[in-house]
Parts: sequence; structure tokens; C-alpha cells
Amino acid sequence: MRIGELATAVGVTTRTVRHYHHLGLLPEPERRSNGYRDYSLRHAVVLARIRRLTELGLGLAEVRDVLADDVGRDLAEVLGELDEDLARQEAAIRDRRERLRVLMADAEQGRLPAEGPVSPELTAFFREVAEQDGDGYASAMAAKDREILALIETGASPEAREALLASMRAAFEAPGAVERAHRAYALLAALADADPGDPRVEEAALALADCIPEALVPDGADADGRDSFLRAFYADFAPAQAEAVRRTLRIVTEGPR
Repeated sequence: MRIGELATAVGVTTRTVRHYHHLGLLPEPERRSNGYRDYSLRHAVVLARIRRLTELGLGLAEVRDVLADDVGRDLAEVLGELDEDLARQEAAIRDRRERLRVLMADAEQGRLPAEGPVSPELTAFFREVAEQDGDGYASAMAAKDREILALIETGASPEAREALLASMRAAFEAPGAVERAHRAYALLAALADADPGDPRVEEAALALADCIPEALVPDGADADGRDSFLRAFYADFAPAQAEAVRRTLRIVTEGPR
């Protein structure tokens, strides 16, 4: 058989056949006097097996291991591992679809946060804050806070997310928490066009420090912004606001609360 005939018989492309040759999965056949490859039925059998194994989801390295074992002892082990992997994927897909179902229901009812999609737990927390915070929830500074919370949650481990939500909930439920947050947001908003040396910067920093839960204080944070993430964080604020946030971080990491 010529390479095109082999490929057609098994239902693959000639490029695939050459790729398998390159990887050493399919043995190179002898060549005729005219230089063309001369494939045998054995080549077709091996190529068909490669196709069946890859369609099951095996990677080419795993296919190589299976083909190297003439008795087929490795095949049962590889297929078992593949079945376990598929089961994990199925469970992950079910979880994702359930989360998507909840998000779609929230969207239909107008309850999906602008920062979404976030975890169901953070969505519920945002909803509780909105119900109790009134107009303050819609302020620009409150929205920026929610964006940062969503960012932190995205990169956190499950344990860290749980600790973050517990800390946020405890801080929000503390007496006077909503009023303190409103005051801090208002002080920060008033600095939008101010100079970083404005005396109100320190007042805003103290008010903000009084609102920050311990879980939101980054370990080993460099308040002066030598860390690239903090530089980007400060750059998202007006100069005086950035200075207030910088002083806030210095207060919560270096000085008494």
C-alpha cells in the first residue's frame, strides 16, 4: 500500500501517518525500488490501533507505552487511569454547570454582581451588603473594593477564600461597620482632585485602616509600592487617594490599629 491508501483505509491523513513515523509510533516500512514506501497490512493494523487509543483520550506518550507492551498488560492500567481522569472531568463539568445555572438564575433576577462571575459565596456576600448598605453600595469606592475582593478571591486557595469570606462577613456584621465604611469611602472620594500632601490624606488613611479586616492585609506587604502588584494597585487611584491607601497599608502592617 502507498501512504495515501494506508491513510484512507484507517481514516486518517497522510500528515498524521508521517507524524506517527516521526514520533516512532508507527514503524517505517521498506521502500520500493522507486523510493515509495510500501505499507503492509501490519502497518494498517497498528495505525488503526493508534487511532482507537487516541480517540479514547490517551496521549501519544501513553499510546507509545501501550504499543511497547505486546502482551497488553499496560493497556488495562492506562485505561483505568483514563477512566479515573474522565470521571474527574465529569465531576468538574457537573460542578461548573451547577455554578453556571445559579449565575444564570441570578442574572435573570438582576442579582448578578457587576464584578461577576464570582463564587456563590462572594455573590451572596455582595448581595447582603447591597441589601443593608443602600446607596453606599453603588459608590465608586465601594465598587473598587468589590473589584479588589473579586481579584483576591480568584487567586486564592479554597482555604484562603473561606478565611477571606469569614473575615469579611465578621467585619461587615460588626456594630457600626457600614457607617465606618461610608465615612472611609467618602473621605477617599473627596481626595480625587487633592494633592498628596493634603492633610485629609491622613484622616482618610486612619478611617480606611479601621475598616480593613485582617484577612485582607497581605503578608510581608511593602507599603511603599516596590512590589509590582502594589504599584499597579496604587496607579488605579488618583495621587492623593493612592497616598491615603499607601499610608493605610503602612498603618495595618507596621503600626497599631
